[in-house]
Amino acid sequence: MAMRMDVIPGQATLASWAAQQRKVRPRRFTSSADGLRFAFYGRMSTTDCQDRASSCRWQRDYAQDLVAGHGRIVAEFFDEGVSRRLAWPDRPQAARLLAAVADPARGFDAIVVGEYESAFHGQQLEQLTPTIVRHGVQLWLPETYGPVDFDNPRQLALLDLLGVVSQREVSRARHRTSAAMRAQAELQGRRLGGRPPYGYRLVAAGPHPNHAHAAWGGACIAWKPTRSPPRTSDGSSSGGCWDPTTGG
Repeated sequence: MAMRMDVIPGQATLASWAAQQRKVRPRRFTSSADGLRFAFYGRMSTTDCQDRASSCRWQRDYAQDLVAGHGRIVAEFFDEGVSRRLAWPDRPQAARLLAAVADPARGFDAIVVGEYESAFHGQQLEQLTPTIVRHGVQLWLPETYGPVDFDNPRQLALLDLLGVVSQREVSRARHRTSAAMRAQAELQGRRLGGRPPYGYRLVAAGPHPNHAHAAWGGACIAWKPTRSPPRTSDGSSSGGCWDPTTGG
């Protein structure tokens, strides 16, 4: 049988396999005339160091840009003061969203988030996948440029990577913060919050070492013993436990 000279052997088979794996190009989805109805989900970690309006706004803006031309956001679920480490059923608004997903009259066709790390941690999405798929609800992520295809190995690998990055970000921040606070206490004697230890009081220790905080009047607060521990006859500290209230 004659072989065409303009076709590389195995090219047709490779192209067919790549098409089946959906690795040729990103999938394009066509919405209906009315478009899809989206439920937006967002989250912020703290309420004292973050502003609800601005945090929700930037996440929703990203989500709105993602679904533009495909539909509109008709519902909003936003958790405040909730760590990403908490599972969705343990988050107030995420739990409400999951309950709505199971309701046939939920009023939306898909869930959209503005940032993966704001919504998921570790393998949380993998744990939620059966619920999402069973009820026929799409999940749209900016990182996948649209709806997640849970049958696409390439996208599943991406989701695994995003979960690892999200988990690593929390662990790195916790370790870095703990190490920095320990160094501040050991090297600078700085107060790290809470009541001072027994036998100490809080005193002003000059301007804040961070120039930005010092510029607006921030001060450094340090611990100082209420009394010096008694000395022995040779001038050295007596050591042991010393009660500043009794001097013994």
